[in-house]
Amino acid sequence: MNQARTLAREAFTHFAKKDFGDAIRLYREAIEHDASLGLAWNGLSMALAQSGDLAAAIEAAEKLVEIEPDDPLSHTNLSRLYQQDGRIEDAERVSAAAIQRQMRGSK
Repeated sequence: MNQARTLAREAFTHFAKKDFGDAIRLYREAIEHDASLGLAWNGLSMALAQSGDLAAAIEAAEKLVEIEPDDPLSHTNLSRLYQQDGRIEDAERVSAAAIQRQMRGSK
């Protein structure tokens, strides 16, 4: 698992430099080491979106929500991607789920 986190951190460094190709490659390597690492799925989703592969970004974001179903930010990210893809009803549904989770967490 440490290897996966190390790769995800390295991927983020590439993402920050707008080197999305290497970021995507490293996030995928991190996921190969630990498929439950939400940090890697989130980063992969963002890097794919920035590189223009919205369909793959949505798939990664959906996987993130599956892994971290109670995290409001995971739902928010997926909602944003759905909206970008023109899937407004899906975006609204996921956004509502994010709000519900956030309200649960603030109690």
